[in-house]
Amino acid sequence: METNQQYVNWFRHSAPYINAHRGRTFVIYLPGEALANANFAHTIHDINLLNSLGVKLVLVHGSRPQIETAATKADLETKFHNGLRITDLEQLTLVQATVGRQAMQLEARFSMGLANSPMQGSRIRTSRGNFITARPIGIKNGVDFSYTGEVRRVDAEAIGKQLNDGNLVLISCLGYSPTGETFNLAAAQVAGRVAASLQADKLIVFGADKGITNSRGEQVIELLTRAGHRLVHQHQSSGDSWSDLSMHIDVLSKACDAGVARGHLLSYQEDGALLSELFSRDGSGTMVIKESYEQVRNACIDDVGGILQLIRPLEDDGILVRRSRELLESEIHYFSVIERDGAIIGCAALYPFDDARQGELACMAIDSSYRGGDRGQILLKHIEKQSSHMGLQTLFVLTTASSHWFIENGFVSAVLEELPTSRQSLYNFQRNSLVFSKQLL
Repeated sequence: METNQQYVNWFRHSAPYINAHRGRTFVIYLPGEALANANFAHTIHDINLLNSLGVKLVLVHGSRPQIETAATKADLETKFHNGLRITDLEQLTLVQATVGRQAMQLEARFSMGLANSPMQGSRIRTSRGNFITARPIGIKNGVDFSYTGEVRRVDAEAIGKQLNDGNLVLISCLGYSPTGETFNLAAAQVAGRVAASLQADKLIVFGADKGITNSRGEQVIELLTRAGHRLVHQHQSSGDSWSDLSMHIDVLSKACDAGVARGHLLSYQEDGALLSELFSRDGSGTMVIKESYEQVRNACIDDVGGILQLIRPLEDDGILVRRSRELLESEIHYFSVIERDGAIIGCAALYPFDDARQGELACMAIDSSYRGGDRGQILLKHIEKQSSHMGLQTLFVLTTASSHWFIENGFVSAVLEELPTSRQSLYNFQRNSLVFSKQLL
């Protein structure tokens, strides 16, 4: 019963996302490894669901492991440079045959309509064509890439017509030149260029990993493009070989800089990763964007409920002083919040003492699901900026559990007598809070 209720609640809360995604254009990149994975059937079912909900879909598929298998059977040596296959004429013939089989297998998958399956009644129409104009990479650093190429132009108008007709567009790693030649392209880079040319609402890249993790092994929920470029540069500077993850970060960051609204990096091994990413607040992978869609702003009366829900666990643990709804409503103009997709995930209050040119930082909290990032620092900078605008010279805080964090962020130990006289009289000796202060520049 509980499981059923959880499903009902999830389905209800997915309604805003369903409405938001309808009629939008998503470009999905599936590497060859995803097509060979045991979870592939579920991924197809989830793509079918997006189609059923009115999402315009372009699916770019890779074929690297399938090409490797075919090359091994044909006793052909394969060479790579900077993550790109060096494609001679003999290998190009093999690539064409392998990619063609992959495309037909995908069409067969989308044509399924078995009763008692997620594909029943789907009736997906697929479309393929010469949408990608390519050119040879040529010789770089003394390496002749032969028939390995790069995207020269994307026929966005033709793809758009197919999408408007309700077709799911399939695009492979093959591109064609005005001289009639065929080139083998990096499918991930094709996906990025297609998404940018269409000004797609989303570019969704499937990889082996569940998004990106930081140095502490924690998953990165959101990555700004400038941070993505920095990660790629660090990887290249280290002299390590070009990894799939680096290429995916590079493709997503460039696409978002070129106008794609949001990029997503998901695991093709995780069942339901696509649905979780698109129809829940926190998703399942890493989202790449040019600018953060989390907003730091002054609080309003409508935020009271969200703030209470955020701070209640900390009040129960004795970390924060308990506040009633009535008190919070009367003091809401002192508060600032971090809002993410309509939810309050962070808050802090600034109480000014104008006569002493000091301000108290109080009731600072970050949702437990979003700790470990830099949201606390972002909120602190917002409060410091407000303090400076008010002409305050010192910011002070009373804490029982977060002294190290405040010290790491520029606060120094202080004594009660340094606080404004009116604040000293309100000090709770039972809580025995430590006092820290920070001089504002």
